[in-house]
Amino acid sequence: MADITALQEAVLALPDDDYARFRQWFSELDWEKWDRQIEEDSAEGKLDHLIAEAFEAKEKGTLREL
Repeated sequence: MADITALQEAVLALPDDDYARFRQWFSELDWEKWDRQIEEDSAEGKLDHLIAEAFEAKEKGTLREL
C-alpha cells in the first residue's frame, strides 16, 4: 500500500477542480462502504436492539417523530 504521507501530499497538490472531483469520489466511496456495513450488521442481527428499543418507545408513547 502507498505511504499515507505520500497520498496526503498528492491530495494537497491537486488543482482545485481535481480536488473537488477527488472529494466527490471519496465521499461516494465512503457512503458505499458505510451502506455495506449497515447491511451486513443488519443481516447479522447487530441492529436488532435498536428495533426493539423503537418498539418499546412506541409502546410507551415516548417515540419521537423525525
